[in-house]
Amino acid sequence: MTQLTIQIRKTEQPEKQKTGVLVVPLFSAQRLPKHIKDIDQAHADVIGKTIKLGDFDGNLNTLAWLPGNQTNQRLLLVGCGARAEFGPASGYRLACSLATALTAGKASDALLVLDDLPLSDADATTFLEQLATELTTTRYQYRQTLTKSLAEPALRKVAIKPLATVSLAQQKKAIATGQHIGSGVNLTRELVNLPGNICTPTYLSQQARKLGRQHSKLKVSVLGEAKMRELGMGSLLSVGQGSDQPSQLIVMEYRGGPAKAQPYALVGKGITFDTGGISLKPGAKMDEMKFDMGGAGSVFGTLSAIAEMDLPINVVGVVAAAENMPSGRATKPGDVVTSLSGKTIEILNTDAEGRLVLCDALTYVARFKPVEVVDIATLTGAIIVSLGNVATGIFANDDSLAQALSDAGEQSKDRGWRLPLWDDYQKQLDSKFADIANIGTGGAGSITAACFLARFAEQYKWAHLDVAGTAFQGAPKGATGRPVPMLVQYLRSRAKGQ
Repeated sequence: MTQLTIQIRKTEQPEKQKTGVLVVPLFSAQRLPKHIKDIDQAHADVIGKTIKLGDFDGNLNTLAWLPGNQTNQRLLLVGCGARAEFGPASGYRLACSLATALTAGKASDALLVLDDLPLSDADATTFLEQLATELTTTRYQYRQTLTKSLAEPALRKVAIKPLATVSLAQQKKAIATGQHIGSGVNLTRELVNLPGNICTPTYLSQQARKLGRQHSKLKVSVLGEAKMRELGMGSLLSVGQGSDQPSQLIVMEYRGGPAKAQPYALVGKGITFDTGGISLKPGAKMDEMKFDMGGAGSVFGTLSAIAEMDLPINVVGVVAAAENMPSGRATKPGDVVTSLSGKTIEILNTDAEGRLVLCDALTYVARFKPVEVVDIATLTGAIIVSLGNVATGIFANDDSLAQALSDAGEQSKDRGWRLPLWDDYQKQLDSKFADIANIGTGGAGSITAACFLARFAEQYKWAHLDVAGTAFQGAPKGATGRPVPMLVQYLRSRAKGQ
């Protein structure tokens, strides 16, 4: 797909700049300011007439497409609500509605007259980041396995009249940052949307190596089954035991900070297809189990984004990739396996496989002496019962880390909600035949899953993100790219020492 160009363009008279659509934000219950009156006069007072007819009131998120002239082929009026109430939340909603309208429109280029928005320095740069991210992500189209051609969005170029409250350099940086985040989201969506017969564990390792070739600060290594067996990763290996596809442990080391600085770690669940194994899932919606590597996909997207941003931080991304299939070799309910940590695990349900690959990855990542570890996994259906498709579940053994992720979610509009990780729930994982069972015996399935992982993350500060409700959606079916925005914002804050 053709890449969208977004740039800051200084212009004193936008009505004299040739463009496919001139975007004019208007506040409700406000007289037209002089620069909007100038635009209106150049277009035969079409803006004023539209307002007088009651066809546009300036309320937040309202839109009106109007005919232009030979210079500005179209006008797009965008409602910003009451000026006194306009703030960061309004800015985000404006960015979303603008991106959606422009991407769906027929104009090949747009000029946005946004300099009158009442935003502080920080809010202005955040708004521009969000706008660039939304413009990038709304263009995404899945194409890889389609034979029919899809029409690309007509939009090719967006120019933005500089905002008055912040320097040009800051605005340009904000636009670039937003595009990098959007590209990371789109990479995640593409990987997660691919069918399981293409996106296998081996395919993921190939994509990791490709990403490594694109960025000089990203070193990639892959552990095959023989090496994992030698190390003692019996838990991870047990998941892919029934599959013809070999399991992989993918390690991506981004070195953007000082050489001796300890890294932050991201660990992703990469079940490229989940049948449930011997504990076979129902057939309905099993096709959606190609999305079960959403956590792994977000590690790829996040590392791609921070590498493009040249973020001054060290990050190691570990992806535990396997395919969960039933066969004569497959792990059975009641089997006991030995994890890399040495703990034995009684597998009561082979469909609780994500925690089995993650626990070995969490033990492995300790060798990097990470400052903090965040794992990301489409781990439990129970989290959808708790939080729906709105918020990601956050669990943590450290309050400051949990708060940092929650704050990052609020700042990026990719929100999460913390749930308890109390010892009271740990007894549900007791086993008569092993050190720990892989499922709980009562309710609170998301919490007991997190409790299981917590036993393998005792050496460091750790958080678990359950993205089963947020990494993909059912209507329209597809990957969302979450929680890439949250993770990027979290790492940006850590890079600043926050």
